[in-house]
Parts: sequence; C-alpha cells; structure tokens
Amino acid sequence: MTLRLHDTAARTVREFRPLHPGKVSLYLCGATVQAPPHIGHIRSGVSFDILVRWLRASHYQVTYCRNVTDIDDKILAVALHEEIPWWVVAERNQRAFTRGYDVLGCLPPDVEPRATGHVPEMVELMRRLIDAGHAYAEHGDVYFDVRSFPAYGALSGQRIEHMQPAADTEDNTAKRDARDFALWKGAKPGEPFWPTPWGPGRPGWHLECSAMSTKYLGPTFDIHAGGLDLLFPHHENEMAQSHAAGDGFARYWLHNGLVRIGGEKMSKSLGNSLLVGTMITEVRPVELRYYLGQVHYRSEIDYSPGSLTEAATAYQRIEGFVTRAAELIGPDDPSTGVLLADSASLPAAFTAAMDDDLGVPQALALVHDSVREGNAAVAVTDAAGTAKWLGEVRAMLGVLGLDPLAPPWSDTRPAADLRAVVDALVRVALEQREAARGRKDYAAADAIRAQLAEAGVTVEDTPRGPRWELRT
Repeated sequence: MTLRLHDTAARTVREFRPLHPGKVSLYLCGATVQAPPHIGHIRSGVSFDILVRWLRASHYQVTYCRNVTDIDDKILAVALHEEIPWWVVAERNQRAFTRGYDVLGCLPPDVEPRATGHVPEMVELMRRLIDAGHAYAEHGDVYFDVRSFPAYGALSGQRIEHMQPAADTEDNTAKRDARDFALWKGAKPGEPFWPTPWGPGRPGWHLECSAMSTKYLGPTFDIHAGGLDLLFPHHENEMAQSHAAGDGFARYWLHNGLVRIGGEKMSKSLGNSLLVGTMITEVRPVELRYYLGQVHYRSEIDYSPGSLTEAATAYQRIEGFVTRAAELIGPDDPSTGVLLADSASLPAAFTAAMDDDLGVPQALALVHDSVREGNAAVAVTDAAGTAKWLGEVRAMLGVLGLDPLAPPWSDTRPAADLRAVVDALVRVALEQREAARGRKDYAAADAIRAQLAEAGVTVEDTPRGPRWELRT
C-alpha cells in the first residue's frame, strides 16, 4: 500500500505522488505571534511533525518549511495596548512558540522564514499580479481582485456571491469589491512600514505565505498544511493569488481539526485558552504530545481534564513496558540503543495504518497490543521475547515521536547523573525494607514503602526483587 492523504482541494483521499520522486516539499502555516501558544495552536505542529517523521521513515527526503507571521494587525494591537514596540511582542512570542514546539518533541523545520524578512519577494509577487490584471493599487493599498479569478472559492467550496466582505480593512471604500482582500496595507502613523513602488506600508496577511513558500520550495511544491480554521480566507487567498500569478503552488492541501472546549473553538477571545506552558505543569510534555497526537489529525479534539488524564495514563502504560523491558534485557541489547525510524522494520499493519491518511489511532492500537505481548514476556523473564517486542514497540513509537528512550524524552546527562544518586538512596531504603521483611517486621517494611510513596517513589515487588519508579 502506498501513502494516501486527504486532499482538501479534491475533498477526498488521494494517492500521494510527490513532484520529484523520493523528495517531498512541505509548507506548514506556522504561528502568528501576538500571544504565546495554547494547545490549539500547537496541535498542527504535533500533527504534521508525525507526517514529517512518517515521510522520512518511508525514505523520502523532506524539505520542511514552517513560517512565522511577525507583523499583523493583532501584533500591532497588543503592542499599542502594552505601549511597547511591535517587534518586542513578536520576538517574545516567537520564542514561546519555539519552546512549545521543542518541549513537545516536534522536529525543527529545515527553514523557518519570517514575514518581515521577505518583503522583496512580496513586492515582486504583487507586481506580477498587477501586471496580470489580478490586483490593483489604491491610495497606498494593494488589493487582489477576486472577480478577476473565476476559481476563487474552489478550495473552501464556496461561491463568491455567498461570501461576506473581507474583514481586513477599516472600510471598503477603496475596493472595487468588498470581498477583495488586501495584499498590502498603506502606512499609517506610528505603524511599521517598508517601501514599495505603490507607497510605504506593510504586508497583508495572505501575501506573505505565497511569497515565502515558493521562495524556499519552488513555484510548485507538494504539500501545504495547517489548521482547519485557516482554510478560509487564508488558504483560499493564498491559492488564488498564487495561481493567478502563474504558480502551480501546492499539489496537496492538508488540514488538521481544531481543539475545542465544550464545543467552542479554543481562542483567547473566548477566555478558554490552555497555554502550553501551563499544560506541561499538569502533565509531562510527552503525555501532552500523546494527547494531541492520538486522535486522527482531521478529527476535532474536545478538551477535558479527564481525557487528558486518560491519555497520560495510556502513555504511562507504554512507558512502563519500555522501561521494564530495557531493564530486563540490559543496555547492551540493540533494542535499548538508538533506533532510527524505518518503515522496513515496522509491523505491516502499522505501516498500512500510517499509509492510510496517517491513521494514528489504529497505529496506537497496535502499539498497545504489542505492549501487552511484551509485558507477558517480561513477566516470565523471557529476554529474547522481551527484546523482540521492545524493538517493535520502539520502532512504532519513533514514528510517532513518543519513544521514551529517544531524545527529547530520554534522560539528558545531568538528569541521568541525578537519577543515579536517587537510585542509590532508594536502594538503601529498599535494603532496609528487605531486612525488615526478613525479620518479619512487616510494620517497619510497610512504613518504609509508605514513606517512599509519599516522596513519589512507587515500589513493585517482582520475582527478581523490588523495582522502583519515580512518578511525576
């Protein structure tokens, strides 16, 4: 089975055939950095990180571009409200987004362009559109003429006569049609601006992505990805202006479902944002990644604390097996070393699930099946069977970015040193517990176990002796 992906433009699942054999070019609409990220923002990062990992495991050479919108009406509004420069708002929130992606184990993009660094490319694109009769300049603004492009609305499946006016200007008096959208906004007092042949100003939201994606991926590239909330008007406008300029642009459009709370879209305006920085104090980052990635990327997530707890527990079952298995077979076994995700080493059913439009729910079900088999092997001290299941589980987890023994979830050197110290101290307590049990002083043994539990150390008695685990 070959990879098949749901193409929003085609409204169906299509076989994926890259423009150039063995190579994939992918553009992800990244952050508009007016605020730090909530889990709704970061979901697209996790969803398409899994796509990148699967493409690379399937032996594609991937060029991954994820942009940053660092100039925007919302950024300027925050700067005005806080009485600070706009670039301070953009810079601090870009760093927050980078931390959010990193802490959830998302691979870095090959290039992460900023809008403000690509004004010359935007000017050139506007020039092409004006020359082709698809855009016009008016009082320092530049607008895209939606009626000049008959296919406008094709991506989102809308008819132009049913569309509302573009809500990107204070009034529409300068537009030929209220639905025309701004490519460039003329300079206003106190706002940043860049020179153009049509006067100083700043980019409109949509223009930047067309300019940046084609600069780094070429006039025609394979995949354009982003959240479903960007389908209209952002992606519709990107496609229209790019096709109108003569570019082939994206060959496949992928959209991830939204994160909602009580049926409402997560947003700062509704006061229901769950910031990534806050969420990772409730559960570990890897557990939050599991939560956001476990649902099919096109499905909605309706957040609740209970569902997050269930996801964390599910991941802990996987992690528990990997930890116990690695302890049983020892560090010299290849299954406990560094594993590279490779489709050739994966179960056929897992590969089929991932090739079927990234069927992560089915893939995770296979992970849990293998964990149960692996736990059975651990229980009877079957080292060979344990190594087999551990290798299989870790190979699958590597594709999903969830392998406990791989970066960023594996211990760093300082953490490993600290664990060695903690291990020595816990072993002293366990030896005292075993001595108490040997003299039948069960009250003292139970008291030691209870004290360790209060400190976050759980003790499990096994045929090979007690083992401990630190619960966060």
